[in-house]
Parts: sequence; C-alpha cells; structure tokens
Amino acid sequence: MVKEIVWSAKAQQDRKDIFEYWNHRNKSKLYSIKLNILFEASIKIILKYPEIGRPTSNKTIRLKTVKDYFIFYEISNEKLFILTIWDSRQNPKKLKL
Repeated sequence: MVKEIVWSAKAQQDRKDIFEYWNHRNKSKLYSIKLNILFEASIKIILKYPEIGRPTSNKTIRLKTVKDYFIFYEISNEKLFILTIWDSRQNPKKLKL
C-alpha cells in the first residue's frame, strides 16, 4: 500500500508551468484550479489502485491520463513517485523520464 507521495523537481516544475500557461492564456486562474483538482483526484485514484495507469516501455513506470496530460509515476517502497506531467500534444521525442 502506498503511504507517501513524492513529487520530483521536474514534475513540480511541469505542474507550475502548466498552470502558468493556462493562467496567462485565459487571463484567469479558474481553469488551472479545475485542472489541479483533476490532477489531485487522479493521484488519489493511483494511490488506491496503483496498477490503474497504463504501462510504459519502462516496466516500473506507468502513466495516467488526465485530459490532455499524462502523469508518469512509479511505485516503490510504499511511495508514489510523480516523475513528470507531460502535455500529450507535444512531440513525444522530447519526453525525458
């Protein structure tokens, strides 16, 4: 059972960048707030059902889709490691885990 969530520095920065983008684009924080609620709800689901995410080519890393974003995560030693949040509309060749 997962007992702790650990955000990587990259995932924290990704999340911040996503919210800043939407705040600037929409001239409002409303969409960012809604998106954050969706991210948090998805993470709670992952905590409850760690295998819910789609497997990746790396056997230890899974991904959960939230709107146009992928949350890449890994479960290890009762910890949920959030590795990155990736906008699925980007070039996948730029993705680094």
